[in-house]
Amino acid sequence: MIRRALYILPGILVYVLSSVVSEGSAEDSHAAPKPTPGAYGVLEPFLRNSTLILKPDKEEPEWWAGAPSVVRDPTGVFWMACRMRTADAPRGLRGYEIRILRSEDGKSFEKVKSIRREEVPIPGFERPALLIDPRTGKFKLYGCGPWAEDPWCIVKWEDADSPADFVANTAKPVIRPPERAYERDIAPTEFKDPFILCTGGEFHCYVIGYIRRNERVFHFTSEDGERWEPVGSPSLPILDLSGWHNFHVRPSCVLPLGVGYLFVYEGSSTQWYDPVYNIVTGLAFTFDLHHLIDLTPDAPLLVSETPNRFFSTFRYSHWLDMGNEVWIYAEVAAPDQTHQIRLYRVPKDRLPRP
Repeated sequence: MIRRALYILPGILVYVLSSVVSEGSAEDSHAAPKPTPGAYGVLEPFLRNSTLILKPDKEEPEWWAGAPSVVRDPTGVFWMACRMRTADAPRGLRGYEIRILRSEDGKSFEKVKSIRREEVPIPGFERPALLIDPRTGKFKLYGCGPWAEDPWCIVKWEDADSPADFVANTAKPVIRPPERAYERDIAPTEFKDPFILCTGGEFHCYVIGYIRRNERVFHFTSEDGERWEPVGSPSLPILDLSGWHNFHVRPSCVLPLGVGYLFVYEGSSTQWYDPVYNIVTGLAFTFDLHHLIDLTPDAPLLVSETPNRFFSTFRYSHWLDMGNEVWIYAEVAAPDQTHQIRLYRVPKDRLPRP
């Protein structure tokens, strides 16, 4: 049964979900990625009918609300941790706040907590990761940033009974880049943007690691969420730079399927305008949470339905199994050159079944 699924599932997923992206004309060789007609149309009606969750604090270019991490507690309440970003700071240090929000229905959120960078202290934030420890029932919060005088690393706050109770100055680094083994070693120099889940009695953390300024996917595991070890070689990414994601490739989310896992990733092409930030989303599949089969090697699956002239960004998506639907929270480009958090609801019967 599993062997049969290995051969069938990737093909079905690619056929049902993959989209085609325009590479741009000769007059516009740095076009932003745009969807074109194809199998992408299966999801398009649901992407167009999205819900705005959060705007940036200023509706001006390069002010962003994004990087949502969402969990639903046993009472049915939704909790979101996200990163708020200003335009008025050096690039790489623009994330000024981890904002915690609460919702009864997953659509209307209210702020319950702010962790500001000066409270930690840390020069800047990017993506947080929020989850519930299945053994203790407490909430865990992770983030990332340049720690003290060190490079970017993954940090963790002390666990709390409620996300509203996280204490800003309890953060500490838990995943740091390795020391170079020799002068020209190409081991990752920084880690950022964690996605973390607990399955099979073990925590799995997927991060962006920088190798010669390229963003790649690295995998760590932990028994307690505190002490982490790399899976396999600490210098070996688990997804290649190729096809449309030949500039960056990054982790986004993992969604259990019953038989294996959908591995949501994101990336960009050297042919696109500003591929550092023009990040869009694709899919892979895995049985063991480490070896990935790229299901969208030729074109991305998801781009913003609210793009602007330069950017079609659809990144940092978090996928929740809601029974009959999959809810996708994502940071997306908006027409005014801000980024917003939006919710996309996709019926499960539009997703493939093994």
